[in-house]
Amino acid sequence: MSKLMPTKEFFAALEAARMPKHGGGHAFSRAWAAGELSRAQLGQWAIQHFYYIDPIPQQFALLYSRLPDLDARQHLLENLLGEEMPGQPGKRHPDLLRKFARACGVSDERILNAEQRGEVLPTTRAMRAWIWELSGIRTLPESCAGIMVALEGQLPTLYPKYVEAMRKMGFSEDDMEFFHVHIEGDTEHAHVGLELTDRYATTAELQQRAIACVGASAELRYSMLDGINTQLVHSKAA
Repeated sequence: MSKLMPTKEFFAALEAARMPKHGGGHAFSRAWAAGELSRAQLGQWAIQHFYYIDPIPQQFALLYSRLPDLDARQHLLENLLGEEMPGQPGKRHPDLLRKFARACGVSDERILNAEQRGEVLPTTRAMRAWIWELSGIRTLPESCAGIMVALEGQLPTLYPKYVEAMRKMGFSEDDMEFFHVHIEGDTEHAHVGLELTDRYATTAELQQRAIACVGASAELRYSMLDGINTQLVHSKAA
């Protein structure tokens, strides 16, 4: 019978699980950071990313309803309110992404109707469906690890490189607000995610399941970037 890992060792294993398929290592991310993508190509990314993140407030609300501890619920509620931004019109995270998309030449009509237009890629659908599964079906350590550690934990190291490249392309700070709010907020979210995963992973089996979910989330997001990259290569060839 496997033994429960000490907290420090468990944290290291969780963070290591996202590295083989970390989004920063993907060819699409490297091209973005190197300033090799056009505004039109970034707009294609925005269409896919919007479909992925648009239901995140509802997904977080579902996970919130499952958490037994007050402090855990309060953290997730802060995260949820940060996504929805009540009382601040236009500041919801999906709205900020639409603002970025407009700066890339993508209209609100196109991004809001991407599914009806047949523009949503299967790999993007898989990413969105996986977050629903984590939020509502998987065990709590899997949910916290797969969302907070695997995904939110990547962005503070990923988005600053994107922002630096986009400044050189002429994007304004207002255009890039979507990226700024994630750089500022997700470092804390990832740290709390580690603590909550450790709290709820009370057996060796649950620890292993949580580690596996980090790997699965990272792999699915990497696959989503594969889909976008392939689309761009094909559209460029055409």
